[in-house]
Amino acid sequence: MSPTLQLDGVQTFYGKIAALRGISLTIQPGEIVTLIGANGAGKSTTLRSISGMTPPKAGTITFQGKPITGRHVHEISAMRLVHVPEGRRIFPQMTVAENLQMGAFLRSKDPAVKDSLAQVLDLFPRLKERLNQKGGTLSGGEQQMLAMGRAIMADPVLLMLDEPSMGLSPIMMETIFSTIAELKAGGTTILLVEQNASAALGVADHGYVLESGRIVLAGTGRDLLGDEQVRKVYLGED
Repeated sequence: MSPTLQLDGVQTFYGKIAALRGISLTIQPGEIVTLIGANGAGKSTTLRSISGMTPPKAGTITFQGKPITGRHVHEISAMRLVHVPEGRRIFPQMTVAENLQMGAFLRSKDPAVKDSLAQVLDLFPRLKERLNQKGGTLSGGEQQMLAMGRAIMADPVLLMLDEPSMGLSPIMMETIFSTIAELKAGGTTILLVEQNASAALGVADHGYVLESGRIVLAGTGRDLLGDEQVRKVYLGED
C-alpha cells in the first residue's frame, strides 16, 4: 500500500530564516499521525508547506503518489487534502449552514454532499441546532466544530488539523478528540498538530517530535507516550 502522504527533505523558509530543516515523514492510509514540539518548532509550518500556504524551498511532497510540491493552495485542496488552520478561520458573518456549504464549494454538483452534511450534523449535533445562526456568534468550541465540519464537507482524503483544542474547555476538548477518533474509524487519514501532547499521542498511530525545524524523535503514539524524554519535556512529568 502506497503512503497517503510523504515528505522528503522538506526545507521551508520565512525570508532568510529556516523554519523547516529537512523534514521527512510518511503517513499511511487510515492513520492518525501527530506532530508535537514546543512553540516555533515547525509544526504549523509543516502543515502550511503541505497545503501550499507556505511553499517549501527544497525537498519533495507527494500526496497519493503525485508530487504536489509548489502547487497552489486551490489545486491541493481540489485533491481532497484539507487543512484546518490554527484559529478556526470560519466566516463570522455567514450562518453555520453557509459556512458548511463553503466547505463543499468544489463538490457543488456531487450528490454525496448531502451525505457529508448528514455526517457533520451527526458528529456535531450542536451545529444542527444552530444552522441559521451566524458563525461569529458561536462559542469557541462551537466554532472549532464548525471549522472541522466545513473541512469534512470537502470529503477529505487527508485532514490536517492545527491545534484543534486550543483555548477549549476540558469537556469540549474531549468532544473534539472523540470526533477525531470517529473520523479515523470511518477511514479518514489525519495529520494532527496539537499542544496537548498527551491527548494527541493517545489517539495517534505514529508521532514525530520536532525541535527547531527538525525531527528529533519518531515512533508509535504508545512508544512516544512512554518515552522518558517526551514525558519530561512535553508531558510535564518529572
